[in-house]
Amino acid sequence: MIPLYDINPPRSRPRVTRALIILNIVAFCLVWILESRGVHFIAPGYGLVPTRITLDPKGEWFTIFTSMFLHGGLAHLGWNMLFLYIFGDNVEDRLGPERFTVFYFLSGLGAALGQYLMDPWSSVPMIGASGAIGGVLGAYLVLHPRAPVAVLNPIPLMWLFMPLLSLPAWLVVGEWFIVNLFGALAANTSEGGVAFAAHLGGFVVGLVTVRSFARSAPPGGGYGGGFGGGGRVVRPSDRPVFWRQEPGRPFWK
Repeated sequence: MIPLYDINPPRSRPRVTRALIILNIVAFCLVWILESRGVHFIAPGYGLVPTRITLDPKGEWFTIFTSMFLHGGLAHLGWNMLFLYIFGDNVEDRLGPERFTVFYFLSGLGAALGQYLMDPWSSVPMIGASGAIGGVLGAYLVLHPRAPVAVLNPIPLMWLFMPLLSLPAWLVVGEWFIVNLFGALAANTSEGGVAFAAHLGGFVVGLVTVRSFARSAPPGGGYGGGFGGGGRVVRPSDRPVFWRQEPGRPFWK
């Protein structure tokens, strides 16, 4: 599933979420400029390499955080920033900017631990914000499990009649989790590729710690439900219906 937006407006501006997106984009541009000039040590030097952590933890601990701002390509960056943009604002709204910042990097730490435990002697650098964003998804699942999320219809023949679907967040995030779980079970860490274990590590950290970070939910505000995220239950009238989502407002807004 490719999510496009959620119908769950936050009460406050997501300043930290926006700052993280900007920092990731700036870091990507700087790396691209340097690599275009022949500098190719950035990913190996500032990505998280498990074997170097094993041999020199005091000298390599910083790569846990620098790796979170490096990406392997435009698609890698765009996919991660899309998920952070959609789900980060509501999590930041419930946690507050300071707690959200700590929570985000704690999730990134959990992601690094998950990837490290898969193979402490792997020499393949791990880069990307996916693990920390996995923690954001875990938090969103707890706080807003029934929030409607508009996704591109995965059935090609239905595109002409229903190009978008409105699905509850628990289903969208649940599908993301299952895909990464099967990916981690089939992964070969010595060959590189997607860091599925890091995604799951960040997700688990976010899932189990968000309650200790979250502030009280506003009375009747937001989408909650059976996972303890207080608020109203989604009714059919709440769901976006392609271009008729709101009068005079294009569906992509």
